[in-house]
Amino acid sequence: MDKISIAGLLVGLLAVVGGQFLEGGHIGSLSQPAALVIVVGGTLGAVMLQSSYTTFMRGVRMAKWVWVPPVVDHRQLIRQITGWSQVSRREGLLALDAIVEQLQDGFSRKGLQLLVDGAEPERLREVLEVDIGTFEHEMRLSARVWEAAGGYSPTIGIMGAVMGLIHVMENLSDPSKLGAGIAVAFVATIYGVGLANLVYLPIANKLKAHISRLVTQREMLIDGLVGIANGDNPRIIESRLQGYLL
Repeated sequence: MDKISIAGLLVGLLAVVGGQFLEGGHIGSLSQPAALVIVVGGTLGAVMLQSSYTTFMRGVRMAKWVWVPPVVDHRQLIRQITGWSQVSRREGLLALDAIVEQLQDGFSRKGLQLLVDGAEPERLREVLEVDIGTFEHEMRLSARVWEAAGGYSPTIGIMGAVMGLIHVMENLSDPSKLGAGIAVAFVATIYGVGLANLVYLPIANKLKAHISRLVTQREMLIDGLVGIANGDNPRIIESRLQGYLL
């Protein structure tokens, strides 16, 4: 569980609500279902229109990474690759064939299988880098679902504000309805800007950070496998991979 993400969301919401109380307002003035429907529904529709079904659904599913990040253990990967290197030096590349089927990660399994099959180091790197490029492209497209929501939301909020003001103008003859109409108009803007900057854009940036870590992990795997294919000493391979760590 990513505690800082939860804390950040709570701090942001408390700051907005707390500021409202300090200004002498009350929570009810920020609760406008009509404005929420306009902003959230309009933003959702715009994002769905610009995205393919696969990209949109992947982006929605990736949102859980904000609170439950994908497991990325670079130190464990270094130990694993070093172990493969030691086995290769003692028993040859074919000895790694028994390890291939034990791997759960498809990318690692593909890379190790290419190594066992005797692929040349440069060809091994070339094949796996194509996989990395495709993976990173698709993942970043999905993360942009949230980035796009952060771009559309403020504009949809302004639309909601204009709609609220239109409603106000239609009721100029009834002063009792003017206050409520103006409130809905401005709350729509708050929803649009608030959701963009407190929710959508932070989620997009957090997902991009996780994608970068996953790509780095795959790059480490390629470097390690190419080192094994070149017959490098396990200590040299381990030392080189340590360079990826902070």
